[in-house]
Amino acid sequence: MTGGPGRGPEDLPGPATNPRLGLTGFVSAAPAESLVPLADDERRLLDEAVALLGGHRLAVLTGAGLSTDSGIPDYRGPESVPRSPMTYQQFVGDEALRRRYWARNHVGWRHLRRADPNAGHAAVALLEQRGLLSGLITQNVDRLHSSAGSVNVIDLHGTFDRVVCLQCASTFPRSRIAEILEDLNPGYLERESDAGDVAPDADADVDDTGDFVMAPCPVCGGMLKPDFVYFGENVPKARVADAYAMVDAAGALLVAGSSLTVMSGLRFVRHAFKAGKPVVIINRGRTRGDEFASLKIEAGVSEALSYLARQLPDLPSAEAIIRQGRE
Repeated sequence: MTGGPGRGPEDLPGPATNPRLGLTGFVSAAPAESLVPLADDERRLLDEAVALLGGHRLAVLTGAGLSTDSGIPDYRGPESVPRSPMTYQQFVGDEALRRRYWARNHVGWRHLRRADPNAGHAAVALLEQRGLLSGLITQNVDRLHSSAGSVNVIDLHGTFDRVVCLQCASTFPRSRIAEILEDLNPGYLERESDAGDVAPDADADVDDTGDFVMAPCPVCGGMLKPDFVYFGENVPKARVADAYAMVDAAGALLVAGSSLTVMSGLRFVRHAFKAGKPVVIINRGRTRGDEFASLKIEAGVSEALSYLARQLPDLPSAEAIIRQGRE
């Protein structure tokens, strides 16, 4: 990616020397069994967040840290394994790497499909149901927000469950491509059933990929790619514009589970800050947006969101606003 509405040059990974190179893999950890009780200092900061955010309609921006409780490891958390995600240029320009990617994705796809929404996803859905959100922007491709019941969702980086042809632009359910891959590679899944680690973008730790047969586009025979944004790609301009509009329609921005390392998410924090809107960030560890935050909370994301979903007050009704104006 070179400038524009995507991940900037400073966000690109290093040379493709990491054996974990890929961009597709998921559930390898056990999901969280229950919420962890909040510590006193965490509760105090969340009460500050309630005071700061109360009375505002919120835009919510979420990242990989929200899905860890569903068993999906993140890229940059304290316990995450170092990874070198595949770039768009590598995917389209190197057939061997592309074959390796699809082989590992074919295995990792089954893991991601097993993930269920966690309490944090449920809390965001509840905030929307209560009328407290202008909408939700997620950097995750796992579709767990939609599974939890969120409706007004912008999947900023695309979704793992759809595949696009780079030649004719046809799109297909990932499940359909999985069936084609199984027909082209009989016995492969059984042979690689003991694959190791799986990454947040569906990349399973599989080494035997040299003979894997990739699926062509069922329509034109062209090159297929999972329909999410790789490093080196731009987020579609219309999607970015919709996300900015969602922030503009809100009175405050709540960030949950994102290190804001890539510009695709950080720009919305900067945008809200420049507009003078409160920005609250919930994330364990430093983020690139800390300097723009009105309040930074280091706590479990699911626990914090669940607390906010219970404690944030309802917005006043239109009738109440009119009545107050008359008084």
